[in-house]
Amino acid sequence: MSDALPWTPLHAQFHRVLRSRKLLPPASRILVAVSGGQDSLCLIRLLLDLRSKWDWTIAIAHCDHRWRPDSGANADHIERLANNWNTPFYRLTAGPIPASEAAARRWRYRAIGEVALSHNYHYVVTGHTASDRAETLLYNLIRGGGADGLAALTWSRPLFPENPDSEVMLVRPMLEIARSETGEFCKNRHLEIWEDSTNADLRHARNRIRNELLPYLQTHFNPNAEQNLARTAELLRADVDYLETEAEKLYDRAICRDRDRPGVNRQPLKKAPLALQRRVMRRLLREVLPGASNFEQIEKLTALISAPNRSQTDPFPGGAIARVEGDWITINN
Repeated sequence: MSDALPWTPLHAQFHRVLRSRKLLPPASRILVAVSGGQDSLCLIRLLLDLRSKWDWTIAIAHCDHRWRPDSGANADHIERLANNWNTPFYRLTAGPIPASEAAARRWRYRAIGEVALSHNYHYVVTGHTASDRAETLLYNLIRGGGADGLAALTWSRPLFPENPDSEVMLVRPMLEIARSETGEFCKNRHLEIWEDSTNADLRHARNRIRNELLPYLQTHFNPNAEQNLARTAELLRADVDYLETEAEKLYDRAICRDRDRPGVNRQPLKKAPLALQRRVMRRLLREVLPGASNFEQIEKLTALISAPNRSQTDPFPGGAIARVEGDWITINN
């Protein structure tokens, strides 16, 4: 870290989180997603300041979705910063312009992931903060998400969960840091923030949560609403991880793949808590009937655990029916 730039409490907090959670080991090769907003600028500066302590190799990736007239200038700005910091830079530009936030997110992670794979970066790091965690909890709560959705922003996860052979990890090391703190850090470090005009577009639900709902909650209910929501997401994450581990064990005891029709044995499930029963049934549906695992569908399958013999569900999407056959619940396509 340069002698001209003092060690701040935010550096200390960031350094502590990295050590305690073992998110970015020493000598790691790290690809940092930098949009130009205050969160990602704070992230890259913290990582560069700590680089010598951890012996990291760091590069910057910027995704240009081509949504805004100034998106090219935004990418140029990040490239100049990377050059000034003597840091490798990868500029990723969308071909077809993504039609939605979800499509943009899919393209962004795929494009960055391809760079990571081809240049041997084992960690892709993003600037998600405690503020993002609070907003995500509210967004998924309003949509009816369960505990998994409320705790969706995790500290780390495989970037390509569908590919168990891929070792690239997605890491979010700033989940204890609020957006107000990243803004203050950028101001004190004279980092030029590139304001994204789409963040003020209230047609997007997340922007309404950020700009209207959270400020309302802080003003009229609790000034610490954002911090408390982020803390709730952290607590839920630990609960979800435990439940998933136990549900996986139960699923392995109950599932039988040798039968003519996919199904589970009801006996191991009958004494299990409802939370685990639901997770086992969700896992079964995702494996046998992809796309048929919403709450109502999980509930009607779970009800068969204690139902009389020969009970059955009404058809799932695509016409499949689940039936009780003695100890077994089978799904007939």
